[in-house]
Amino acid sequence: MMGCFVTGTDTGVGKTLVSAGLLHALARHHRRVVGMKPVAAGLVPWGEDWASEDAIALRSASTLAVPPALDNPVLLPDPLSPHIAAARAGVEIDIAAIVASYQALAAQADAVVVEGAGGFHVPLTDTLTGADLAQALALPVVLVVGLRLGCLNHALLTAEAIHARGLTLAGWVANRIDPEMGAADENIAYLRARLNAPLLAEVPYQDLPEPGSLVFDLPKDWQ
Repeated sequence: MMGCFVTGTDTGVGKTLVSAGLLHALARHHRRVVGMKPVAAGLVPWGEDWASEDAIALRSASTLAVPPALDNPVLLPDPLSPHIAAARAGVEIDIAAIVASYQALAAQADAVVVEGAGGFHVPLTDTLTGADLAQALALPVVLVVGLRLGCLNHALLTAEAIHARGLTLAGWVANRIDPEMGAADENIAYLRARLNAPLLAEVPYQDLPEPGSLVFDLPKDWQ
């Protein structure tokens, strides 16, 4: 079973797009692929119920349908930092319970793509962050770098934090989220030389991004 944890240099850098794109790419090699959004904050109508936009996107890209309690075990109403949204909802985010949900998914799937919330150190509780969740899952990490001013510092700091947790940075994705950014190619070249991990994809700027159109250079052991 192949699994990875997708994090980003910040919120709004395209983690969901990349996670869904990875699911499409993996589905070309594996029959049962599924996405997981462990913690999601913010609701939209979904059939006769409510769901997270991120979880819906991952479900659309998955080939395996599972109960929401498995692919999105923590769903919070308010679109806020998870620790604040959880406190307002009277919910305690339990990393052990999330890991159990992941293990249940992994038992059914050939590949699982787990999308984190916000950046790598986003607070989940007053004492735990997304980095603690990533460490508990012990999956190789894919870093989504949103190409905009400041991304070099954010990318290098996040990579350093990933390594500090004893995790493997399996690769990174350059997402051109700012069409006006100057020297984007030079920024990509700088990170290629310093992240010590393969560039899995370059995502062009798109008004209406389509996950299935993304082209990935997947690691051999993911195929």
